[in-house]
Amino acid sequence: MKIVIITQDDPFYLAENLDYLFSLIDGQHEVVGCVVSKVSPFGKKESFIQKASKTARIFGLRFFIRYALKFVLSKINPNKKVKRVLKKYDIPEVELLKSINSKESLERINSLKPDLLISIAGNEIFKLPLINLAPKGCLNLHTALLPKYRGLMPSFWVLKNKEEFSGVSVFYVDEGIDSGPILVQKKFSLKGLTQEQLIKDSKKLGMEAIYESVCAIENGTVELKSNDDEYKSYYGFPTSEDVKEFNKVGAKFY
Repeated sequence: MKIVIITQDDPFYLAENLDYLFSLIDGQHEVVGCVVSKVSPFGKKESFIQKASKTARIFGLRFFIRYALKFVLSKINPNKKVKRVLKKYDIPEVELLKSINSKESLERINSLKPDLLISIAGNEIFKLPLINLAPKGCLNLHTALLPKYRGLMPSFWVLKNKEEFSGVSVFYVDEGIDSGPILVQKKFSLKGLTQEQLIKDSKKLGMEAIYESVCAIENGTVELKSNDDEYKSYYGFPTSEDVKEFNKVGAKFY
């Protein structure tokens, strides 16, 4: 099965997890290309200064300094580079000059003749022509137990809301946000986890869930689970007041 991955150039967690995913599927399926967008949530274009200022304002100076240092170190650490992982597995990077939903981008992706698209931390909302481009569909990974915690930063919200459990969900993309039918879910306890550890654990578990989904599609053993709007909850980007409440309930960033 030919696969195209759609992701972004995340400097913190993505490279090592893509490496893990590719090690799972290597030799079984062919990743014919990987779209790597610049880091920016849901296509919202902000300058580096704007992003830095927003982070410091909402999460505080201590948080900002810690992750600014991690960001700088990622620039000199080859193990944190998504493009290094692509080179390791001889996977072509697919360069797009316009929105992923543009005619030009769709033609570029379609030229690779993918059977399946997989979005991992994609930063644009997919429109129907892209969703329907590959004959076996388009998957997305969400690091929460859908239909709860649709939207942004579920690792923050589950801790702020003092949930006992969280998990990961791999689902078929539709025209909504995190609303398509679910192929694989994995659940785990949040006891004792900081947000940083939660992100690390859920990303790795998510790669295993993606692999299971790909195998189920290939083998014709998919058993879809409901992603019922009746039970949904949706969260956006936190505010400084949300961060204060996060700290107040005893949740930890790291």
